[in-house]
Amino acid sequence: MKQLSFLLEKEFRQVFRNPAILRSVLIMPIIQLLIFPFAANYEVKNVLLSIVDHDHSSYSQKFISKITASGYFILTDYSPSYNKAMESIESDKSDLVIEIPKNFEKDLVKENKSSMLLAVNAVNGAKANLGGAYAANIIRDFNQEIRLDWMTFPAFNAIPTIEITSSNWYNPTMNYKDFMVPGILVTLLTMIGTFLTSLNIVQEKESGTIEQVNVSPISKTTFILGKLIPFWIMGLITLTIGLLIARLFYQIVPVGNISLIYLFAMVFLLALLGIGLLISTYAETQTQATFVGFFVMMVFMLLGGLYTSIDSMPEWAKWITKVNPVAYFIEVMRMIVLKGSGFADIKYHLLSVLGLAVVFNTWAILNYHKRS
Repeated sequence: MKQLSFLLEKEFRQVFRNPAILRSVLIMPIIQLLIFPFAANYEVKNVLLSIVDHDHSSYSQKFISKITASGYFILTDYSPSYNKAMESIESDKSDLVIEIPKNFEKDLVKENKSSMLLAVNAVNGAKANLGGAYAANIIRDFNQEIRLDWMTFPAFNAIPTIEITSSNWYNPTMNYKDFMVPGILVTLLTMIGTFLTSLNIVQEKESGTIEQVNVSPISKTTFILGKLIPFWIMGLITLTIGLLIARLFYQIVPVGNISLIYLFAMVFLLALLGIGLLISTYAETQTQATFVGFFVMMVFMLLGGLYTSIDSMPEWAKWITKVNPVAYFIEVMRMIVLKGSGFADIKYHLLSVLGLAVVFNTWAILNYHKRS
C-alpha cells in the first residue's frame, strides 16, 4: 500500500501539471453535453417538398394545405411537371416529390379511388425513409377525412368506430433529449477512459521514466493499479459533472436509484481503463496508442446502441456487442434514468461488464513486462 500511495501521488502530480488532461475531464463534458443533445436528433423535420398538381381541385388544395401545415415539410417548389420537379431533386432543392394526377377529385368522387405519386430522394436513406413515412401517414389521414365527409347519410350514423388512445411509458413527453443525454454521457466516459489511459504507459516509455520503474521493486500489479486508479477517479468526476448538467439544463432526474449508476460506472470504468492500459502496454509510441485507441473507441461507440438499435444490427454485430462495455452501460443508463430499474434488472449487465473488466485488466498486467 505504501508503494501504491507513492505511485498515486506521482500520477496525480503529473495530471495536475498537464492542463490538457484537466480540460478533458472538466471542460470537455460540459461543452459536449450542452451541444450534442441538440444536434443528435432522431426527428426528421424541414423535409424539402416539391408539389406537382395537375388537378388544381378543392381536394388537391386541401391536401397541399394539410401536408404543409404538418410542420415536417417545407414547400420549396410548385412545379408544372414531374420532370421539372425531378430537376429540383437533382439540384438538392427538394427531398420529396408528390405528384397529384389530373382528375384526382373526380376519380375520388365517382370511382371511390385515386392514385398519387410519391418520389423520395434516397441519397440520405434515413431522411428518405422517415420523410416518406410522414407523407404516407398524412395521405392516410387525408383519405380518412374524405371518407368521413362522405358519411352524411343516416345509414352511416350507426357505423361503429374504434377510438385509439396511446400512452407513452417512461418518456411521456417523447423528448428525445431524455433518451440521448444518458447515452451521450456514456460516450464521454468512453473517450476519457480509452484515450487518456492508452497514452499513459506510452508517455513513460517515450520520456524514459519507465526504466526507473522497471528497476524498482514495484510489482506489475501495483504499477497497473497506480496507472488505473487516478483515471478511474477522474471518470467518476466526469460522470458527476454530466449528471449535474443533465439535471440543471435538461431537467433529467433519474427515476431509479442514482447509486446504481455510480456502482455500474465504477465497474464500467474498470473495464474501459483495462482496455486503455492494455493498448498502452502494446504500443511503443503515443501515435500508435492514439490510432489504436481511436479505432477501439469508434467500434465501441458505433456498436453501442446510441445511434442504431442493437436489435436491428446483423447477427455478427450483435456478437460484438457482447464484449462491448459501452453497449451495456448505455442500456443500463436508460433503464435507470427513464424506467427506474433496480439492481435485479441490471445484474446481468453488471456481471457481464465485471467479467470484461477482470479479463482486460488481467491481460494488461500479464502483458506488461518489466525490463531493465
